[in-house]
Amino acid sequence: MASLRVSLFAICAAAATVLAATPSTYTGSGPIVTLDRGTFVGTTAGGINKFLGIPFAKPPIGDLRFRLPQAFGSYVGKHNATAFGLSCPQQADPLALPDGLPPPTLQFLQSLGTKATIPIGEDCLTLNVIAPAYVKPGSKLPVVVWIYGGGFEDGSSAFFDGTVIVNRSIALHQPVVYVSMNYRLGAFGFLASKEVKDAKVGNLGLWDQRLALRWVQKYIYAFGGDSSKVTIWGESAGAISVSLQMLANGGNTEGLFRAAFMQSGSPTPVGDITNGQKYYDFLVARTNCTGSPDTLVCLRAAPYEALQAAMDSTPSLFSFQSLALAWQPRADGVFLTDHPQKLVQQGKVAKIPFVAGECDDEGTLFSLSNANITKDADLRAYLAQFFLINVTAAQVDQVLTLYPQDATLGSPFDTGTNNTLTPEFKRIASLLGDFVFQAPRRFFLKNLSGKQNTWSYLSKRLKSLPILGSAHASDIANIYGGQDLTDYLIHFVTNLDPNGRSGPHWPQYTTSSPQLLTLLDGAVPADITLDTYRADGMNFLTELSLVHPL
Repeated sequence: MASLRVSLFAICAAAATVLAATPSTYTGSGPIVTLDRGTFVGTTAGGINKFLGIPFAKPPIGDLRFRLPQAFGSYVGKHNATAFGLSCPQQADPLALPDGLPPPTLQFLQSLGTKATIPIGEDCLTLNVIAPAYVKPGSKLPVVVWIYGGGFEDGSSAFFDGTVIVNRSIALHQPVVYVSMNYRLGAFGFLASKEVKDAKVGNLGLWDQRLALRWVQKYIYAFGGDSSKVTIWGESAGAISVSLQMLANGGNTEGLFRAAFMQSGSPTPVGDITNGQKYYDFLVARTNCTGSPDTLVCLRAAPYEALQAAMDSTPSLFSFQSLALAWQPRADGVFLTDHPQKLVQQGKVAKIPFVAGECDDEGTLFSLSNANITKDADLRAYLAQFFLINVTAAQVDQVLTLYPQDATLGSPFDTGTNNTLTPEFKRIASLLGDFVFQAPRRFFLKNLSGKQNTWSYLSKRLKSLPILGSAHASDIANIYGGQDLTDYLIHFVTNLDPNGRSGPHWPQYTTSSPQLLTLLDGAVPADITLDTYRADGMNFLTELSLVHPL
């Protein structure tokens, strides 16, 4: 087995020191924006202005650790906005790779973890604004707000340069303003337990995002944006976050956004926040807080290094349990008043137009870490322990019947007997991809189609990538690479419809005609297909997850 440090759009930092992210007094030149009584100096190049590292919340350190974010307050003085702020603390996620992976597969995996090193620290709640240089306050351009992915355990706004999006929007004569923000991750952002629930401080990372959206409402006018025309957009954990922002507050957006665009993420089958109790207890024990009369207070005072080390010792996205995440959003009774999928059933979801899409082989990337499962009995035990919790043996049997040990039916799909890394690999990959990504997306769309305008896509690009196929995150290049999905995004942000003068027509998704824009390699870049594949399997997984959420 080879070991590789893989982070989904996260960084490898040599040290995790707590540094100050608040902009310092600055005397340089560049584009200037005035916020309150403060001025922020950014950079300009190629007709694009960038303002980076603007704090939107008070530093969540000291007694503010594990508390809801507090607005930064009024800005004063002159500040440097020419560099990204600190990235939030990241969870270590080493992946033990199976031997013999082909070079293209290794290159793809390495690309996920070879981002520029950005310093890490708890004082990380900053955001970035990128806009056409010619816009002025009051230009009222549509705004797109990006939320990064990374399994809720790593990631940074610094990994994504919205210049591509803004430049393309100018070329399409539909200019937009781009915003991205950091939010707390891992244990720092998604601590989960009875103690957390009682204190009403669950899902802090989602609260961070919400506060950043409030900042956009207050200040985006100064950058030429229109606060009434905000679209929230994310990938993976970022897309799940977008969907959960749609479920917050009973579905009342509070005017914070008018549309949503989701890549590989929908409301996931998770349950109550107390389901994370064992990970909370582990942190408490590792930080010598076990005997404390108030363990949450003790954790707030724990040394940063001790908390980081404890978090790094919990299962990560690339651990054996894979997508059964230790740190993730859960129903806390406040931000999420019920299990996310139950909120969808109850209709407590924002009535806004949205796009929700997936990659064809969502599960392959997350099945490398359990390649030692090679027998039916091992898979049965694995599913019962991590995903099909408290279901009957007969129900597990039914799942395995619907997802048989037949390489021609597994993921990467439509590749025959190729990519059979182990006898169970393609089977596991199809199961995990459907359980966490495909089935929730279909459930989300089918519950809301006809009630609001919806579109969906399926990316089958990079299908020839050995072992992984059209893997999770393989569609990011389609959008941050300035390709066709970029145009659809810009049209959607501008007109609440992804269709424009460029690209094949993308029909709406309805329950009677669940049409997918299917992205393809080769001479024909896209086709329209129906979202009916693996219907029996996904329906049964959804049925189980509604009763037995993670």
